[in-house]
Amino acid sequence: MNGASPSKPASYDKKVALVLQGGGALGSYQAGVYEALSATDYLPDWVAGISIGAINAAIIAGNAPEHRVARLRQFWTEVTRPVFCPALPAPLGINENLAPAKALMFGQNGFFTPRPPLSFWLGEAPSFYDTSALRSTLERLVDFDRINGGETRLSVGSVNVATGNFAYFDSAEMSIGPEHVMASGALPPGFPAVAVGDDFYWDGGLVSNTPLRYVVEYYPRRSRLIFQVDLFPARGPVPENLAEVAEREKDIRFSSRTRAVTDLIRREHDLRHNINELWENLPPELRALPCAKTLYEFSCVTRMDIVNLIYRPAESQGPTKDFDFGREAMAARWRAGLDDACATLTKAPWMEPMDPQEGARTFDALRDAAPPVRGGRGGRDG
Repeated sequence: MNGASPSKPASYDKKVALVLQGGGALGSYQAGVYEALSATDYLPDWVAGISIGAINAAIIAGNAPEHRVARLRQFWTEVTRPVFCPALPAPLGINENLAPAKALMFGQNGFFTPRPPLSFWLGEAPSFYDTSALRSTLERLVDFDRINGGETRLSVGSVNVATGNFAYFDSAEMSIGPEHVMASGALPPGFPAVAVGDDFYWDGGLVSNTPLRYVVEYYPRRSRLIFQVDLFPARGPVPENLAEVAEREKDIRFSSRTRAVTDLIRREHDLRHNINELWENLPPELRALPCAKTLYEFSCVTRMDIVNLIYRPAESQGPTKDFDFGREAMAARWRAGLDDACATLTKAPWMEPMDPQEGARTFDALRDAAPPVRGGRGGRDG
């Protein structure tokens, strides 16, 4: 970070959690956010992720603090290295534009590779790509013994293919391995389901693209400052062509779940907090009523500060942005995450006194500063 790193006063004693969502190639934005956090007192003791967020989370939790940024950079540098198809002469200026097509045709280094065409003709392919390379990458870059040692908690979300139920693999409750991380990012039909024990799992983003609820509601609760990194903006211009329609639809589809979950959690936690305040003021005869006891079971004394960091590029990136693994695109997103997190940490709105009636607050410190998006009618501000 430029200048002195923002410090966390001893009086602000909330534990820090980092919540990372899905978004494929957009995930380098999350790495930039973590780089900013790594230079401050806001190091998370709990990292939760889904899909690409699970991979970034595993790299963070599975390395010593002083090595995390380097490991994240190693991962993103490796997966954005061209596969098979060489770069065209720079003056043509089309290498970055071809990055999504190259990903579809040739896969990404250390991440996924296309299956042989014969496997489709024979009806034997469960997905378009094979992700066995990702296992090797995770085994090189993530120390799973460190994760299971409990220094930094890791939770990743997946969906059970057979039951359709959401499941979290949590290092506080079980031993975590590469298969748990891969399961969280197994988005069909591109990637195959991943076996964990006797069950098979797909990408958690099929149900919810954010693990925020799990972090807030896990019992026993404790007060937390939660940095939630969203890779899709909720607000945007009205599209004017099919490419803009496809991008806007994708933004709405993934950000709407995040927004709905965040709003619901804030209201629920306010309710929990106020139930507790009400209980403290009830006379004994009212506390003894069955309805009062039932309400008290939902009470909570903890308080949550939820900080939203949203990737809002100044220019439209097209409907293929989540599989645009171009090196320049990766670097730009990383830098955007770093800059946004630095600006948010400098403002630190969570340091303002909390209203006694509030159980949870949400912040989007950069919403008003978000640049309008070129193309379409109107600009993004959310």
